[in-house]
Amino acid sequence: METGLVLKAEKRAETGSKSAARARKEGRIPAVIYGHKKEPVAVSLNAHDLVEGLHHGHRLIDVQIGRKREKALVKDLQYDHLGKNIIHADLMRVDVKETVRVTVPIELKGTAAGANEGGVVQEHLDRLEVECKVTEIPESIVVSVKELNVGDALHAADIELPEGVKLLNDPSTVVITCSLVAAAKTAEEVEAEAPVAPEVISEQKEAEQEEEPSKESR
Repeated sequence: METGLVLKAEKRAETGSKSAARARKEGRIPAVIYGHKKEPVAVSLNAHDLVEGLHHGHRLIDVQIGRKREKALVKDLQYDHLGKNIIHADLMRVDVKETVRVTVPIELKGTAAGANEGGVVQEHLDRLEVECKVTEIPESIVVSVKELNVGDALHAADIELPEGVKLLNDPSTVVITCSLVAAAKTAEEVEAEAPVAPEVISEQKEAEQEEEPSKESR
C-alpha cells in the first residue's frame, strides 16, 4: 500500500453539529485525530483530497497541522443517510512499525463454474478482519470464485491472504457459497400452502348438535 499521501488539516475551534455543518459547506470534512495516549484533536480536511486519496487505496496518511505532521490510519468513516458522502472521519495515530487490526473488503473475481448449472454465488461476508503492519494494509482481499461448483462453499480459512496479513475471523466462518436459489414465495403463497388444522368439536358442541333435531320435532 502506498504511504505518500499528505493531507493538510485545520484545527476546529468549535465542535458540534453546527460547526460540522459549516465545515461541510466549505468543502471540508470534520475529523478527529486520537490515540497513542495523546489528547484527541478536532480538525477538518479538504473533502476532495480525502476522497481522492481513499479512492486510490490510501488508508495510511500523513496529517499536516501547521508545522507538525502525524502519521494516522483512517480508522472509521461516517456517511450521510444516502451512504454517498463522507460526513466525518476518525483518524488513529500510528507508528509505522506497529501492528494494527483492521477490516479489509473482499473483492470477488471470475465467474463460478456452477453458474453453468444455474448456481448463484452468494457473499455472506463482504470483508475480513485482519492483523498486519500498518504499512502493509491491503486495499482489498481478492478472492477467485472460478472453481466454485453448485454446493461448494469458501470459508474464511480457505481465503489466501497477502504475506504478513493474519486472519482474525473464525476460520470456519462461511464467506461465499454457490447454490441453486429457489424462487422466493410471497407471504400469501406460503400461507395458502400451510396445512389446514382439523376442526375440534367439543363435547358441548356435540351435545348442542344432538339437541337440535329434537327441538324441531316438537
